[in-house]
Amino acid sequence: MKNNSAVIGIDIGGTKISAALFYHNGDILQKEIQPLEERKGTEVIDLIGTMAQSLLDYAGHTTYQVVAIGACIPGIYNPIMKTAWAPNIPGWDQIPLWDELTKRINNPSIKIVLESDRSCHILGEVWKGCAKGCKDAIFIAVGTGIGIGILSNGSIISGNSGIAGAIGWMALEPPYDEKYNPWGNFEYYASGNGLARSAVEALGKNRETTSLLDSIPIEKITSQDIFNAFEKNDSIAVEVIEKAIVYWGMAFANLVSIFNPQKVIFGGGVFGPANQFLNRILAEAKKWAQPISIQEVTLESSTLEGDAGLIGAGYLAIKTMNSQAHG
Repeated sequence: MKNNSAVIGIDIGGTKISAALFYHNGDILQKEIQPLEERKGTEVIDLIGTMAQSLLDYAGHTTYQVVAIGACIPGIYNPIMKTAWAPNIPGWDQIPLWDELTKRINNPSIKIVLESDRSCHILGEVWKGCAKGCKDAIFIAVGTGIGIGILSNGSIISGNSGIAGAIGWMALEPPYDEKYNPWGNFEYYASGNGLARSAVEALGKNRETTSLLDSIPIEKITSQDIFNAFEKNDSIAVEVIEKAIVYWGMAFANLVSIFNPQKVIFGGGVFGPANQFLNRILAEAKKWAQPISIQEVTLESSTLEGDAGLIGAGYLAIKTMNSQAHG
């Protein structure tokens, strides 16, 4: 590895793109953020290419040599087809992202590697966050939806077509109900949007008690509204959060039993305000998990906040650079 080697990390979000030039030790040399605004389809790829070129130009005016670019996809990246599916970006339905980016970068000496956001999140934690030094760790992203990044024996598990980690579909409570079709059982109740769905269901039942949530139009109820009401001991909010804690604990237990990780890290917009429940989630998990594995694991919340995907994209490129150097 050359001392002047650098990589670019790109975090593609539903509303903005963050990109940074990383020195090989992890220091950020230059960072850019651009809103997506009304862009869709290949217009978003044009913006990614422009931002990457800006960082390449910056590196060119210094002594740094970019050897790899890693990008974090807000959805699913299929490593076989090299396509991206991102529901929050119009026109990104199996878009040939790797080919399109390769055309725009137009530099065969620079390796381009892509991964899902959840995989990048766990890589970010390994490089700069709670999972430093871990070879086996899991990042549970609880935001609008739910997904996990899985690091096993130092490698990311992506599955046959990049879908591994879609634990929103984890089955935690029978019987099956068709309302789970778009999201799965776990995500239906325990994601950010799931908390809102759960509250709307509870509000719709015949009940004699009033709720602070009654004053909010049901289509506008958010997870933050539920946390705010929970702090005031609102009965509906308490019911919703109590169910979510059980679901988070059961899911955590299942993951510990299957993967035997050193650490499990909760992150995403819901954690956040749900960090206060980590001890209760752990207590619930201990009821269900393999008893030796649950004693070995550490449960933490992410400290990287909004930069986990960007840092993980940079580390994805670093790992690629290192594998080439040793290959």
